[in-house]
Order: sequence, then structure tokens, then C-alpha cells
Amino acid sequence: MKSKLAILTVLIMIIPFSSCKQNKEEMHILFLHHSTGRVIWIGNTTSKIKTLTRKFSDRLAKGQVPILLSKYNKEHKTNYKISEQIFPKQAPYGWNNYPYDYYNIWVKNNGEEAFMEEPSLEMLTRENQVIIFKHCFPVSNIEADMETAQIDSDVKTVSNYKLQYAALRDKLHEFPQTKFILFTGAALTESSVSEDEARRAQAFFQWVKEEWDLSGDNIYLWDLYSLQTEGGLYLKAEYAASEYDSHPNEAFASTVAPLLVNRIVDVIETEGNNTLLTGARK
Repeated sequence: MKSKLAILTVLIMIIPFSSCKQNKEEMHILFLHHSTGRVIWIGNTTSKIKTLTRKFSDRLAKGQVPILLSKYNKEHKTNYKISEQIFPKQAPYGWNNYPYDYYNIWVKNNGEEAFMEEPSLEMLTRENQVIIFKHCFPVSNIEADMETAQIDSDVKTVSNYKLQYAALRDKLHEFPQTKFILFTGAALTESSVSEDEARRAQAFFQWVKEEWDLSGDNIYLWDLYSLQTEGGLYLKAEYAASEYDSHPNEAFASTVAPLLVNRIVDVIETEGNNTLLTGARK
């Protein structure tokens, strides 16, 4: 009789543990960024967020994005772990994360080893199930097209960008078990870009959304550009650090950080079907 009671006790203890374990399968998310991404990662640094940081603290860097994701984990019994990484570093590769650079590091120089100390997709996808990446705002300083497009050129033109994006998409498709989230390019303030450059940027990011992005694959977008411009050509003045500084300000970052978290979670859970590209709920 005692042995039966002991077995029953063990079963009672195992069942909820097993259920809990199934509900908390780890999902590793890596956010590759520079300064604009860092501003959004930090988001709102008010006392409320600091309180949440203490409440949901972990070993990750503190900021609104990881704190909101920790809050989601607690409320929905998920185990999504997000970390950040500067990519590429200032040295030895250089502080450049434009279409050419992702093509150069991940496509042209792909493999099982780092290129100029920057990890390849083969390396990054070993431990990360979701990889988020973006461009700094000079991506919108787009020059007029040359006579011929060149995939190996770092000159910022729409035709060069399209070749590099096409090669990048093919490369990302080689890792179907990994979900990639790409920000549409960051916008510039009106004082930081010519109208012609701004119109080329607007046209290119529209092409990314309407033609480059394919349904049913492992690549998803977060439409930072639309959030920053709201249909215009430039980063709205009230969203910028200053007239001549195209970094987003804290107020903008605190508004869009929850939208980014929405988009990340929705990509993981429903292939992005329940949110718009901005992360707003449908």
C-alpha cells in the first residue's frame, strides 16, 4: 500500500513538471545592431521601466525590449531569451551594416569561420532560432544608379542594393530552421539627406516590402521606416534626437519598442500573421 502511494506521489509531482517544461521550451533570439538599434533596445528609461527591470531581471542587458519580453514570458509561460550584439564591430571590419556589408560577410565570405572577426550565418544559426538585423540610417543616403549594377560594390545605389538583397535572401533561405527579422531601413531627418536621396530610399524600402519579401519563407520584416516617416520622406522631427541627428529619440523608442516585441513574438508563434509589418495588432 505504501509503495502504491509512493508511486502515485511521484506521478503527481512529475505531471505538472513535464507540462511546465513543455510550455517553456527555450527560444534564443539575437538582435544585431548599432546605435539606432541600441536606442530602441533601451527604449524608455523611466522609473516604471527600471521597476520592471528589477522585477523581471535576468542576465541580459537591461532595456525596454528585453524587459517587455520577460514580462510576456511570465504572463504566457514562454521562454524566449533575447540578447544583443554589435554587428559588425568598429574594428577590424568597420562600422558598416549596409546591404553590401551583409552580403560581403554572410554571402561572399560565408563559411564555418568568422570573416574579419565577424560571425557568419553558419555560426550565428547554431544557437539562435531567431536573428534580427538592421541598417544604420546612412543606408538612406542613396545615390543615383550607375550605368551597371555591381553586387560587389559598396556604393549605395538602388540597383546595387537590389542585387545584394537578392543574394542575401537566397542565403537566408539556406537556414529554414531559423527565422530572420529584418528592419526596413532607418530614415534620415530632412536636414541630413537630399530630396532625391530620400525619394530613392522610400522607393527601395517599398520594393523590399512589395517585391523582395516573400510570403511563406523564413524572412520577416519590421517596418521601422514607416513608423519613423508615417508616409513622408523624412524622419519626423518629433521622433529625431535633433534636427541634424537622425537617431530616434527616447520618446519614439519607447513607443515602438512594444511594437517590435509584438512582431518578434508573432513571428515566433504565428509566422507573423497576427501583426502588421509595424508590429501593430491586426
